[in-house]
Amino acid sequence: MSRAARAEPAAARATAVVDLGAIERNCARLRAALAADAELCAVVKADGYGHGAVESGRAALAGGATWLAVAAAAEAAELRGALPAARLLVLGALTPAELDLALGAGADIAVWRRGFLELVQARAGALGARPRVHVKYDTGMGRLGERDPDAVTDLVAAAASAEELELTGFWTHFATADEPGSAFFIEQLERFTELADQLRREHPGLIRHAANSAATLSDATAHFEMVRCGVAVYGLDPFGDDPAAQELEPALELRSYIADVKDFEAGDSAGYGRTWRAPQATRVGVLPIGYGDGVRRALSNNADVLVDGRRHPLVGTVSMDNLTIDLGPLTTVDPGSPAVLIGAQDGERILAEELAERLETINYEIVCAVSSRVPREYVRSG
Repeated sequence: MSRAARAEPAAARATAVVDLGAIERNCARLRAALAADAELCAVVKADGYGHGAVESGRAALAGGATWLAVAAAAEAAELRGALPAARLLVLGALTPAELDLALGAGADIAVWRRGFLELVQARAGALGARPRVHVKYDTGMGRLGERDPDAVTDLVAAAASAEELELTGFWTHFATADEPGSAFFIEQLERFTELADQLRREHPGLIRHAANSAATLSDATAHFEMVRCGVAVYGLDPFGDDPAAQELEPALELRSYIADVKDFEAGDSAGYGRTWRAPQATRVGVLPIGYGDGVRRALSNNADVLVDGRRHPLVGTVSMDNLTIDLGPLTTVDPGSPAVLIGAQDGERILAEELAERLETINYEIVCAVSSRVPREYVRSG
């Protein structure tokens, strides 16, 4: 019987396999690293960085997270439907309609200027709710938040004195925590600490939070009462290196299969624009996955794919639904063989960090790019 006849049929043209056990263990590792009684908030925005928000959020809570954070109101509403007891925090800007949705989901709300605080007050009265608010201080990120310490102090006082609201948190976000030795990170941390310590004395129950994954792993003085970890929850290294160096386990694998194997003569080309031509006779595998699934077109002639535990170069232009790899003239690979674009196979591996380096981007973008038409398959190792 030929290998082609023996090959298992693929369950899908492409699959993102998400290891919930890895997410749990990553959260447990992060939680164990926290200073004093600091809590872990797992950031599950953007559909859990492409891993699935509800499933990732549930695994994060099982691993020791006590909060879940998102960027948008619809994300909070989705989580509330599945995780009715979870503490949710919406970090992003909200329109009035989105604010109603977030408040209806029982989420804590970020506030950053007086006008938005007053909107939250007004909507709280209309909805009969008492929202919990977290005042944001722009210490140098240059996005939402007051920059002037006096202005942000006034905003905190206004939130604390509003009967319709419950002042819950005070927070900032670091711009360069993922750059080891960054002086600007130290400046931001010092700026935040000075005001945060004062406000904590004035409001003893205030939850101060500033650290992202990079700051959580690099500087315990940034932990305060809570940290917000995103990328590390999913086993991705916030510094762009090997996650194993931080004792993190990548949770996502992107898999496809060999749909066809074609004989090429020297000079034959694959893909749009004939950007690759076979330098010699070889065999080329066709995979039914492309940029419509999240494999960036910029990886054309610039990536490897694992088949039978060996790396094979991606050749030709990545199209929306297909790509091609050079299997070599002596290959024994047949149609139906599994292929791995991100992940491990028979002792070899391709990390999201490797693809990010090739594309001169960050690992966040690699996993977030896996599109919604790729089904997520959830497993639990360990």
